[in-house]
Amino acid sequence: MNETKNMKEREENQPEREQEEQLSGEQQESPTKEQQPQEAPSDLESRLAAAEQQAASYKDLFLRKAAEFENFKKRTENENALLMRYANEELLLALLPVIDDLERSLKNAHEVKESPFFAGVELIHQKLLKVLHSFNVKPFETVGKEFDVRFHDALLQVPRKGVPPHTILEEVERGYLYHDKVLRHAKVIVSAETGDEQEVDAAGTDRERDSSER
Repeated sequence: MNETKNMKEREENQPEREQEEQLSGEQQESPTKEQQPQEAPSDLESRLAAAEQQAASYKDLFLRKAAEFENFKKRTENENALLMRYANEELLLALLPVIDDLERSLKNAHEVKESPFFAGVELIHQKLLKVLHSFNVKPFETVGKEFDVRFHDALLQVPRKGVPPHTILEEVERGYLYHDKVLRHAKVIVSAETGDEQEVDAAGTDRERDSSER
C-alpha cells in the first residue's frame, strides 16, 4: 500500500517538477543583465561625436540657406523699389521734345509776345513743367559748369580766350534729372584746349572743322 501511495504522489508531483526543470533550463539559457554584451565606451563616444558633427553640419547648412534667402529677399525688394521709382521714365522722356518745341517757339516769338496766343502757349509750357516737377523731373544748369560726361553731351568744342578748357559755353538742348538719375543728357558747346575749333561726332571722336565753314 505504501508503494501505491508513493507512486500516486510521484504522479501528482510530476508536472510541478517538470515545470521547475523547464524554468531552471530557461534561466540557464537566457543570460542575465550582467552577462548581456555591452558596447564599448569608445564606440559610443565615436557614434556621439559623429552625430554631433552631422548636427553641426545641418545647422551650418540651414544658416547658409537662411542668409541666402534674406539676401534674395532684400535684392528683390530693391529691384521692385527701383521699378516703382522709375516706372514713368519712358513716358516722361517722350514729353521732353514737346517741351523743347514749346520753348523754341516762345523764344522766337518776338512779334507776338503781347498776344493772347503767346500767353496761351506760355501757360501750356508752364503746366507741362509742373507735371514734370510733380514726377520729380527737373532741368539742371549747364552754362559755366565744367563738362561732365555723366550729365553732358559735347556737340562742339570752341576756343575761347580767358575761359578754362572743358567749360560749358552754351546749352543747345536742356538736360533733365529724374529723381537722382539723368533722364536726358544736356547737349552743350564746350571750350577747347587747342586753338582749333573741333566738332564732336556721335561716337565721341573729334573732327576738325574747316575754317571756311566757320
